[in-house]
Amino acid sequence: MKPIRVLVVEDSIVFRELLVQNLGRDSSLQIVATAKDPFEARDAIVKYKPDVMTLDVELPRMNGIDFLRKLIPQYPLPVVVISSLSDKVFDALNAGAVDFVAKPAVSNRMQLEEFIRSELMVKIKIASTVKISKIKKTVMMQQKQHLSLKSTNKIVAIGASTGGTEAIFSVVKEFGTDIPGVVATQHMPPGFTSMYAKRLNDQCRIQVKEAQTGDRVLPGHMLLAPGGDKHMRLVKVNGVYQVECKPGPKVNGHCPSVEVLFESVAKSAGADAVGIILTGMGGDGAKGLLAMRNAGAKTIGQDESTCVVYGMPKVAYDLGAVQYQEKLDDIAGRTYALLNKM
Repeated sequence: MKPIRVLVVEDSIVFRELLVQNLGRDSSLQIVATAKDPFEARDAIVKYKPDVMTLDVELPRMNGIDFLRKLIPQYPLPVVVISSLSDKVFDALNAGAVDFVAKPAVSNRMQLEEFIRSELMVKIKIASTVKISKIKKTVMMQQKQHLSLKSTNKIVAIGASTGGTEAIFSVVKEFGTDIPGVVATQHMPPGFTSMYAKRLNDQCRIQVKEAQTGDRVLPGHMLLAPGGDKHMRLVKVNGVYQVECKPGPKVNGHCPSVEVLFESVAKSAGADAVGIILTGMGGDGAKGLLAMRNAGAKTIGQDESTCVVYGMPKVAYDLGAVQYQEKLDDIAGRTYALLNKM
């Protein structure tokens, strides 16, 4: 198998050399070029035709977000953004980046090298599998006709990974204030989930917040699992749906895990739930969605044609967990239709 050709775009010479040295130790990766700003990067893309580009958001001469907006339409390329703790990363994802990693706030060389090996390498390999033509689809969605519900005494559970920030937004922006309580897990580093929740809250009709233990799951509201070392579970206390966010080991390589959330929804809500599995690498959430379906819940999976990475929905579909496979822009409508029949 040919190695993945990588272009590294980073203005710090020290961090750039660290990236090159450590990424180059993996025989499946080949660093074909480096660049310190978007203008050098553009020339390198034309000359070397890399498979994946890593991109710092803060760059001289032009910031990474403006570069992405100019780049993707002309030179479709999977991009992994390296970002400090900032909501600019969501602008980068909206502009066409496939995924991001959080740059650790440390100067310790060993910790930086571990970050590169354990996080960045994985993201690069995932990005190399993405069909770039799918990346901007979620940004181009048309506004749906108004949807409405007869009842809100249900639960909607959503899980996603790579490509999921834009996919979740595309679904949730169609939800009205009549939607039942929504619980969602998106694989994301700590700190970024609170910013993502605020972003959704500002842009959608429903209210969105990062979840905390004891938060009630209310109609017209969405609770997002916090990134870090906690899993979010749905529980029912005195007939009222709440969430618990408690530390635990990684499940399917993730914390928070979609699997953990979906299994808790199957246990606590049973047939009074709709489960939605969206774009993402791997199989996290597939067995949990099957547990939901076996408990009587309705289940939806994003179809291959609109997934940035057709991993999690495919595994769920192959297991028989998905009742309805839908294009991304049809998922909200299907959710309302199912809820109205429940």
